[in-house]
Amino acid sequence: MMSDIKIIQEETLSDRKYPLKSYTFQRTGSKGQLLKKKNEVYFRPDAVTVLLVDSVNKKFLLTRQFRLPTYLNGSETGYLVEACAGLIDEGESPEETAHREVKEETGYPIRDLKKVASVYTSAGGITEFQRLYLATYDSNGEHSEGGGLEEEGEDIELVEISFDEARDTLQKGEFADAKTIMLLQHYFLNYQ
Repeated sequence: MMSDIKIIQEETLSDRKYPLKSYTFQRTGSKGQLLKKKNEVYFRPDAVTVLLVDSVNKKFLLTRQFRLPTYLNGSETGYLVEACAGLIDEGESPEETAHREVKEETGYPIRDLKKVASVYTSAGGITEFQRLYLATYDSNGEHSEGGGLEEEGEDIELVEISFDEARDTLQKGEFADAKTIMLLQHYFLNYQ
């Protein structure tokens, strides 16, 4: 299918950290009609998320950290339990990012990094494209402290959770992070 999108107007609303732009555009709809729309787009870099799995001891290693947008949208505490995640730095491969972010956030080395999916996190307004991975970690193995980078203001707690508790929490709908839910569902559908 050929793209017939015509950008009519582009306006930069903010360029502080990442660009936020407003677009007026037109395109031909599925019934041949000309559609004109306005959209705000936040140009956030692509990212990775890694679910850490210790299949020997039947555990996952997740993180818990404060997320201002969740607090502003009604979460009482603003804390979110999620799989390890981070933005891909310029010139870095997604796999290099996965290893770097896991080390920074958890302190654990990982093995057997396996890509399971790539997804747009909120395609209606954000450009971010997420690469989702599973990786093996040894819950009894040597590791550094982790906790994130102080210079980035990170304050990350580690949450080790058994397979049974994760499955129960998932079934009760108590996880609130989409990336984590997708990775846990993938794991339980394919490996359990």
